[in-house]
Amino acid sequence: MARSVRRSFGVVAAAAILVGAAGCGGGFSDDGGSAGGPTGEVRMLVNITPNLTKGYWEELVKPFEEANPGVDVKIEAPTGQGVKDTLPQLLAAGNAPDVVETLMVDKTLAPQMLELTDQAWTKDTPLVEQAALDSKVYTVGVGQQAQSLVFYNKDAFAKAGISEPPKNLDELTAAMGKLKAAGYLPLQTAGDYVTGLQLLQLSDPSIATKHPDWYQQVNSKQLTVGQTMLPLLERYESWIKNGYVDKNALGLDDVNAQTSFLTGKSAMYIMGSWFVRTAESQKPTFDLGVFAAPTEAGQPYPGPQGVTMAAPYMVLKSTKQRDLAVKLVQWMVTDEKAVQSQLKQDGNFRKGFADELTPLGKQVQDILDQAPKHVAQGEGYGANTLPGGFNGEWNKAVQSLYTGKSAADVAKRIDSWMGSKS
Repeated sequence: MARSVRRSFGVVAAAAILVGAAGCGGGFSDDGGSAGGPTGEVRMLVNITPNLTKGYWEELVKPFEEANPGVDVKIEAPTGQGVKDTLPQLLAAGNAPDVVETLMVDKTLAPQMLELTDQAWTKDTPLVEQAALDSKVYTVGVGQQAQSLVFYNKDAFAKAGISEPPKNLDELTAAMGKLKAAGYLPLQTAGDYVTGLQLLQLSDPSIATKHPDWYQQVNSKQLTVGQTMLPLLERYESWIKNGYVDKNALGLDDVNAQTSFLTGKSAMYIMGSWFVRTAESQKPTFDLGVFAAPTEAGQPYPGPQGVTMAAPYMVLKSTKQRDLAVKLVQWMVTDEKAVQSQLKQDGNFRKGFADELTPLGKQVQDILDQAPKHVAQGEGYGANTLPGGFNGEWNKAVQSLYTGKSAADVAKRIDSWMGSKS
C-alpha cells in the first residue's frame, strides 16, 4: 500500500530532486542507443514493497526472458528511501537504469526520458493521454488507482438507519450524525499522509465538476486552491468539532487506523483502491462496501473520479538498449498475463480485466466504469499539475485544523505557499 500512496500523494516531488542530477555525472545521450541489439542486459529500477518484492519482480519478467533468448532483465531495488531518491543518485554516478518504474513524467524529467509517442501500442494503455506532457507520451502504465472512494461498514449503516450511501456532502454529514448516535466513530482518519490525502480524495468529484479546468485556472491565477477548497475545509472543521472524526487522529498511524476501521470501531474510511487488498486480507466480520465520494449538493452523482496511473514505466533516453528497453516496457503494460499479475499483486484496476476481481474489487471497477470522467488528483500529472511539494504542504495545512487553526487559516496558508512557488 505504501507504494501506491507515495505515487498518488508525492511522487511528482521526485522531479525537483532530479533538477540537480540532470547536470551531473554521465548525463544523457540521444544517439539512438540500440548498440546492444535485441539481446543483452536491460536494467529496470522498481519500487519494492511487502507485496512487490524483488522476488516477485524477477518471477514476473521470466516469461519475457524466456520469449527473448539471450535477454537478461536485471531487477534493481532502490538504494535510497525509494525510486525517487535512488534515480538521482544513479544519474549523478553516470549509472542510470534502462527502465524506471513508479515515477511519472513532468517538465524536469521529460528531457531525460525517451518519447514513446510514435509507439502505436501505447494508445490503449490506461491514462496515457492524461499523463502526456505537451501531447507527447513518455509514461505508460499497467492500470489505474481509483482515489475518490469511501469504504464503509454496511452493518453500521443499517444500525444507524441509513438505507443507502450518501450521494452529496450534506447527506454525508447527516449520515455522520446518525452513525455517531449509533455508537460509531463516523469517519476514520489518521496522521502521517492520511489526513490531507483523504480531503483531496473527497474534493475531486466536486472540484472537477465545478471547475473542469481547475489546474489550469489555479496556475493562471484565475482561482486559488484556498478559494475553491474553503467550503470543504469549513465542513471538515465542523466534523472535527462534532466528533465525527477523532480529535486525536494525528497520533494514529495508517496501519492502526485501518485496523480500527476493519474491526468495526469506525464506520467509514476514505482511501484509494489499493485498500481493497488490505481490507480483504484482514477478513472483517462486517459486510464491507464502497461508494464513490459524494459531490456537492445540486451536482450530478456520481461525479468525476480522481484517478492515478498504476505501475507507470518510462525508458531512460540514455539507455544503450533502446529497442530492448522499449520492448520490455511494451510487454509489461500490454501482455495479458503480465498485466493481470501486476493488477492483482498491487490491488489495481483496468477495464477489461475484471474476471479475477473479488466482489469488493468489482464494486471499485464499477465505480471507475460509471464515473463520467477520470481526473487528476493532488499534485496531478501531465498537463494538470501543481508545484512539487504541494501534497506535503497541503497535508500539514489540513492537520493544523486539529491544533486550533481555522478553515480560513488553512486556506490562507496554502494560498501563501502557492504564491511563493509562482
